[in-house]
Amino acid sequence: MFVHPGVNAWATEKSFKLRPPHLVSARLTYHRRAAKLPPVMSRRNIDLSHVIEDGLITYKGLPAPIICDFLSREQSRKHYAPGTEFQIGKIEMVANTGTYLDSPFHRYEHGKDLSELELTSLANLEGKVVRANGDGRSAIDTAALNEIDAAGKAVLIHTGWAAHWRTDQYFEGHPFLTKDAAQFLADEGAALVGIDSYNIDDTADLARPAHSILLGAGIPIVEHMCNLEQLPDNGFRFFAVPVKVKGMGTFPVRAFAIVE
Repeated sequence: MFVHPGVNAWATEKSFKLRPPHLVSARLTYHRRAAKLPPVMSRRNIDLSHVIEDGLITYKGLPAPIICDFLSREQSRKHYAPGTEFQIGKIEMVANTGTYLDSPFHRYEHGKDLSELELTSLANLEGKVVRANGDGRSAIDTAALNEIDAAGKAVLIHTGWAAHWRTDQYFEGHPFLTKDAAQFLADEGAALVGIDSYNIDDTADLARPAHSILLGAGIPIVEHMCNLEQLPDNGFRFFAVPVKVKGMGTFPVRAFAIVE
């Protein structure tokens, strides 16, 4: 066990086992203060992604994934020693399944695809939540964004629409960003924009202005998020890293946040 120079020999693994837990905690706190060490921070991981299951419909009109065995455990037994078995799964799906990330290539032929995105645009981003739920409107305009500092941040739009996931209501009348709101986030230099809704655009607008503006500015988009109500408005780090695939513009992610 490593012992910081400012912590005396009392704080050893053996001595920990000989003292009640509350005395150990109090003693360590005393020595951390004496050595001027930073306080130990508690962290929580918040999962912001939906589960992908066989038969899941994410987007109306797109096929559901087919998830099955390529090699079952039973089939594998003949290849290994007695008592040893493995499963190799197979999945057939479109890229826009579950909680997924859009890269610029999704919208623009010469935009960056999944393999070309920098990790700095996807991982360990300072996060900011915009609360746009409960106002009774579908369109989220700049009025909801004017008070935020978006520069270099993952801006996550919390609409509450994830409550309708896997219901027919999820596909109709969903909240979305207006063209002006998307332009505001692009002008402010957001690093990434996410939303817990069916689409970041109004699906009735075939020009898809939010996608066009944000991806045109090189800003990745994460759609179909969930659990944003569990996040604080700020003070967290955000991660949404897809598989590094050449020639694809979208792919599911395990989006999550680390909250101090």
